[in-house]
Amino acid sequence: MKIIIHGGFFGESHTDPVTKKKKQDALIAIVKESYEYLKTHTALEAVMHAVTQLEDDPLFNAGIGSQIQSDGKIRMSASIMDGKTQKMSGVINIEETKNPIQVAFKLLPFEDRILGGEGATNFARMNGFEAFSTEIPQRRKEHEAKLASHGLGTVGCVAVDKDGNIAAGTSTGGKGFEIPGRISDSATVAGNYANAFCGVSCTGVGEDIVSNATAAKIVTRVTDGMPIKDAVEKTFTELKAIEGFAGVIAIDKDGNFYHKDSHVCMVYAKFDGNDLEVFG
Repeated sequence: MKIIIHGGFFGESHTDPVTKKKKQDALIAIVKESYEYLKTHTALEAVMHAVTQLEDDPLFNAGIGSQIQSDGKIRMSASIMDGKTQKMSGVINIEETKNPIQVAFKLLPFEDRILGGEGATNFARMNGFEAFSTEIPQRRKEHEAKLASHGLGTVGCVAVDKDGNIAAGTSTGGKGFEIPGRISDSATVAGNYANAFCGVSCTGVGEDIVSNATAAKIVTRVTDGMPIKDAVEKTFTELKAIEGFAGVIAIDKDGNFYHKDSHVCMVYAKFDGNDLEVFG
């Protein structure tokens, strides 16, 4: 059993030691607690559990603390994928919902598994997810001052459970000040993908990740027999060719971890019950 989580890119973490320490502590606490949860749950359930905690922490740009778009509203996206069944579900541009990852999880048994905009929000209300403002004062201040975001704060998790099943989940509050209707990579196979061989969660510039088909490429290459390190490195070579900005966390069926980012500032934590590693 192994689990790895990420908190996106945070440039301010490298200039503000207090913020950096808070994020490191949060990631350590979440990855350890989620590993304990994984002991008695499936990888799919553990991924949903870990991403929920990341969404609930205003240090990260997903769920509570999400970025505000150019029209003053918050719209979030999230997806989850079960490597065992190869079913993916997600919500795109959902509004006033505390935990988009839980709505994505709820959609897994449905025939229509990826919903956007008003449809996603309506589905959440009809299934017991009450209206909840995820705005925090810091985000409103940034929006009113028209400040660019200091990081790309998508969050995600990849886990492999005791039965060897893999799952991946990703959630984002957007890049901030985007045109309403913009689609991020987080609820697509470019940003979140898993099968029986590998699982990947991405963060960074959504348009770059989609152009590169990052998560799906990595998983496909591992499925075809390429070592996970080589699969990630080859995919990032292709990303570099388009001057793309991204970071990934990945686990293969043998429990091998790999992480990579193009600008050395992705925050992540991984844990296998013995060895803990945190960066950011």
